[in-house]
Order: sequence, then C-alpha cells, then structure tokens
Amino acid sequence: MSDHMAAAIELSVSPNVPPAPAAGMYWSRALTYGRCPSRPLRAHSANLVGEYLYVFGGCDMKTCFNSLYVLDMDTLTWSKPRTFGDMPPPCRAHSCTTVERDIGGGKKSYSLYVFGGGDGPNYFNDLYVLNIDTLTWSKPKTQGEAPSPRRAHTTCIWNQKIIIVGGGDGARALADVHMLDVSDPHLPKWSLLSPEGNPPIARGYHTSNLVKDKLIVYGGSDGHECFSDVYVLDLVSNRWNQIDLDRAVPRLAHSATQVGSYVFVIGGHDGSRYSSDVLLLNLVTMSWETRKIYGGAPSPRGYHTSVLHDSRLYILGGYDGRNVFDDVYMLELSACAYLPQITNFEIDV
Repeated sequence: MSDHMAAAIELSVSPNVPPAPAAGMYWSRALTYGRCPSRPLRAHSANLVGEYLYVFGGCDMKTCFNSLYVLDMDTLTWSKPRTFGDMPPPCRAHSCTTVERDIGGGKKSYSLYVFGGGDGPNYFNDLYVLNIDTLTWSKPKTQGEAPSPRRAHTTCIWNQKIIIVGGGDGARALADVHMLDVSDPHLPKWSLLSPEGNPPIARGYHTSNLVKDKLIVYGGSDGHECFSDVYVLDLVSNRWNQIDLDRAVPRLAHSATQVGSYVFVIGGHDGSRYSSDVLLLNLVTMSWETRKIYGGAPSPRGYHTSVLHDSRLYILGGYDGRNVFDDVYMLELSACAYLPQITNFEIDV
C-alpha cells in the first residue's frame, strides 16, 4: 500500500469516534447539498412525501418564516421551489399534516394542511393547504367551529380526518381535542371531540403518534411542569386511557417517530436541561428501552424535527436555549433496520 493511500485511509477515520460494531446504531452528521434553508430553524414542520421532505416555517432567534424548502432524501439535495397562491403567514410551532387522496387510475394526490402556529405575540387558528403537485397554497373555507388560536399542538391523519390535540394560546395550555374532516377537500368541516375516560391535563410541545386507530400522546408541558406521562386516545371508541410505564422520563419539545413496534424519542428538554438521548418506547410492553449508540451524536436540543427514511432516522435543526441549529443528523438503525416491518402488533390499554 502506498504512503498516500495509507494517509487517505487514516484521514477518513475520525480519531475522536470509536469504531462501531456492524450491528450498532450509529449517529453521523449528514452532508447536504443545494439551496438549503438560509437560516437555522426551530419549531418548523417536516413532512415526508415519497422521497421528498417538505420543510415549512419555523424561526431562528429573531424571526419567523413562511418559506418552503424541499430535501430530496435520496441525494440529500435541498431546493427552494417557487410556490403560488394564498400562503400562510410566517409561523412557528404550527402543525403540518399530509393528506393522501386516490384520484383514480392507481394515482394519488398529496396535500399539506398547515394549521395554527404563531409568530411570537400572535397565535393563529387559520387553515392553509399546499397542493404538492402544483405547489399552490389555498385557504379553504371551513364549516363548523374552528379550534381557538394555538401553537405547539399535535396532529395526525385518521380516516380522512385530522385530529388535533392540545397546544397553548399564550395565556394557558390547552387540553381540547378537535377533528377536521377533510374527505371533501373543498369544504373541510371542524368538530369538537369529547373523548370519554381519563384525559391528559392541558399541554403543549408534546408528541402524538398514530398507531392503527390509537393515538399515543407523550410528554409536553403546561408552562410549569414537564410531563412524563403517556396517554392513548382510542379513536374508534373515542376514549382516553393513561398507560402505566416502568419509569418516568419527562420530555418536552422532543421528537417521537414510530419505527415498527417502537417509538424513538430523540432529544427534547427534561425540565432542567436539553438532551440528545435516544429512548425507545416499546409499544407492546409499554416500557422504555435504551440501546448503545455509536458515532457522533447531535448536540442536545429540542424543537427539532425527526423523520424515518430508508432505515435511517434524520433530525433537522432545533434549539438548545442559546443556539438555533441548521444541521442534519442521521441515525443508522443498522441491526434495528428490520423494525419498520413489524406491523402486526396490538397496543393493550
């Protein structure tokens, strides 16, 4: 081997990162290309449609944005497409929900439904829709009574209905649950859900993951306390149940991504400090698990977004109380790459 080749091999291995076993999960910073967001982002939204990640809104230390960026997840190349129509105002801590429709001939159309958020002093309860095919924004008229203005709520799509849980309006945290029926794209209809059972107390900056017909709500804060509880909203029976966990892990402004029969919880704030931990909530046993993770983890942060693509979890941006980040990290699932294939399990409440 030539001295030049030996030097090149030596250079390619970072001296500060111990090697990982082939089966070990592994953090690395992802190199991206193209026209990336011009500012670092926190409290933005990120929606994966096919291999394209649509990143909207958010803020840096001073300003909120209403820019749309698209990251091609196969090439990690950013673009900033031109959009048309009636776009949302600059906002952060809004929700953005992907709605898929069959349009015949085996084809589907996709739209992004942006609701709520705020720009600092102002809180919104407007609904905007981005047609992915035409990149055109619209502000549809809605039926029914819209939720009060809010940010830091969560949404999911279930049976052509967007379910909205909690959030905050600047004066207080909220505990209400609303539903937006989007089966008629021209006239979405709001209604208030009043689930039975034992509801979670008011909160924002929690997460919610829809697993079949059950919505798993974890963590968040009411402005005073950082929560560690997990509640399940059964959308068929319209009932809340609290889950008994093996230990308390308080988190707010974390990300929670379903990977098969697990929810991977990354980062967030535990009530006293920001974290870069990766915790696995086992949805079958309803217990917390940890795995040894190798590589160079992202710095502690919250208010980031996380997405699963091609056996990797990617996190974008975030905030640690001092800095807003513009980086992208990826977590190789390695031996856990089979997890997304696990779909045949039940959540026992």
